[in-house]
Amino acid sequence: MSKIFSVAFGSLFVAGLMFSQVASAASECEAKALSKDGKPLAGAAKASSIKKCEAATKAPSACADKAIDKNGKALAGAAKNSFMKKCEADAK
Repeated sequence: MSKIFSVAFGSLFVAGLMFSQVASAASECEAKALSKDGKPLAGAAKASSIKKCEAATKAPSACADKAIDKNGKALAGAAKNSFMKKCEADAK
């Protein structure tokens, strides 16, 4: 019985950590949702800014993981820049 409680508590702990990371990413993007004047955005402009910020934080890491050549080595320089640009454009 104690094993069941241990597993349940452990899974709740992991779920809480995952939720806090998602919430912190959203709050970072919300904090960056400012106009050119430095005033906080509101309404559709705020939603658009947050959506764009969240997509930008997720897409590059996925593309960076895929940036390898045919021999399995990480791309560098112009080849990496070209790959990243194409990958990010395809992600949108």
